[in-house]
Amino acid sequence: MTITLERPRIGVDLGEKKIIPDANELVLDGGFSVPETNAFGQTFRDYNAESDRKKTVEEFYRTNHLHQSYAFVKRMREEYGKLNRVEMSIWESIELLNEFVDDSDPDLDEPQIEHLLQTAEAIRKDYPNEDWLHLTGLIHDLGKVLLHPSFGELPQWAVVGDTFPVGCAFDESNVHHKFFEGNSDYHNPKFNTKYGVYSEGCGLENVLMSWGHDDYMYLVAKENKTTLPSAALFIIRYHSFYPLHRFGAYSYLMNEEDKENLKWLHVFNKYDLYSKSKVRIDVEKVKPYYLSLIEKYFPAKLKW
Repeated sequence: MTITLERPRIGVDLGEKKIIPDANELVLDGGFSVPETNAFGQTFRDYNAESDRKKTVEEFYRTNHLHQSYAFVKRMREEYGKLNRVEMSIWESIELLNEFVDDSDPDLDEPQIEHLLQTAEAIRKDYPNEDWLHLTGLIHDLGKVLLHPSFGELPQWAVVGDTFPVGCAFDESNVHHKFFEGNSDYHNPKFNTKYGVYSEGCGLENVLMSWGHDDYMYLVAKENKTTLPSAALFIIRYHSFYPLHRFGAYSYLMNEEDKENLKWLHVFNKYDLYSKSKVRIDVEKVKPYYLSLIEKYFPAKLKW
């Protein structure tokens, strides 16, 4: 598949329109070869496949869908949006992820740093000139530091997994949709209609997403004034929003800028999902390159 996109403008103020027409267009078709099976020899994102991971993943979504309510998300955003817990560099946060495995992932049971480097290196190979996209691949999951004691040691259901809007009806394309029936918002007429508390075309920036690493890392990057383009911030915040970028659900909430950035997310998702494997990356070999990108786009120390 070939997708023609305008190059995102770097360092544009987040309050203004970020995708600006430019004659310099980029045709993205990196030729990444999508593997037929995941690390366990099964189809990717098959939540019904019999495997050692199936029960763990199903129990994860049962708990996640029960607790991710509108009130819960507002409370977590207010608490963690203060960014007053830790000051550390991007690379220090990457090293914290060495000890964690994502309970929601049916495709891989390796420590998170492996997934970050696999994603970034696969993108780098296909698009050597798009360094902002390489770095986005490296940092997109860094919000999973929420699992660490320094960040409150949140349970996995409040950190990982597919994301979805709260404050409106839960679309049936959400994984294990049946578990939403226990959510307090499911029967609340304020929240269980198509638009809920939102309006058509209101823009995803104005929509509360289920709380987790995506939204947290988005807040960290934005509030620390990264110079990454808005397409990168969109990828960070919505890369787990599979109901949208896989099934087109909730698209009625998007504005025009969202639609432009979604094209970049579709490009990114292939690498996020299908680069997962048991093949290890030589961390010390690639570290200098990624440190140079971190220095380019972020301050030395970030508030988390």
